[in-house]
Amino acid sequence: MTTLAATQPDPTRPPSPAPGGDDRTAFLREFLRDPFTVAAVTPSGRTLAEAVTSTVPGAGEPLVVELGPGTGAFTAAIQRRLAGRGRHLAIEINARFAERLAARYPGVDLAVADARDLHDILAQRGHRRADAIVSGLPWAAFTPGRQDDLLDAVTAGLAPHGAFTTFAYTHTRWAPPALRLRRTLRARFEEVVHSRTVWANLPPAFVYYCRRPRAPLPALDSVHTRRTNR
Repeated sequence: MTTLAATQPDPTRPPSPAPGGDDRTAFLREFLRDPFTVAAVTPSGRTLAEAVTSTVPGAGEPLVVELGPGTGAFTAAIQRRLAGRGRHLAIEINARFAERLAARYPGVDLAVADARDLHDILAQRGHRRADAIVSGLPWAAFTPGRQDDLLDAVTAGLAPHGAFTTFAYTHTRWAPPALRLRRTLRARFEEVVHSRTVWANLPPAFVYYCRRPRAPLPALDSVHTRRTNR
């Protein structure tokens, strides 16, 4: 795991330019390199980003964890909502995406790591649980075992009062991986609702809002042990 140092952001300044060309070109390039990790040919649009990040607390000093930020579509929305408050931790497995994010958003605490290692990443920073977890991960591309590991890490790393948000593409809504994800979310959270279709996104998508992880929450050490023994 690599950690890229964060500096205090200035919310009045626009994001710094990222190396390696525009976001759409970068996203397509990474999709062609590893379609099972990226699983999309274009980054999410601003309308979807605003819907996914709507659960970021509007007051206080929250800890917001972002899983799979990619080129930063949700990162930008989280930064706007935080406006210099709290902590923003992003976990990105793709080193090239991470390099772009570090250049563009120097105020984000960025870990180049697998999101399944959320336990270790939080512990290394002295955190226990996040107030909000926002996911840009390509769930439909994951095996059932990987989906389970990721959601184990999410429910163990989310505060009881917190919210977990993720999205799915409308055209895959009835595909077996998408149906399994829906069942798994409902098994792990007391409240799971979804938004209307965001037609402005390409492709159209909808958002899952998940609250109240089912008690008892799995112990962080147990999640870590199961993850490393698989």
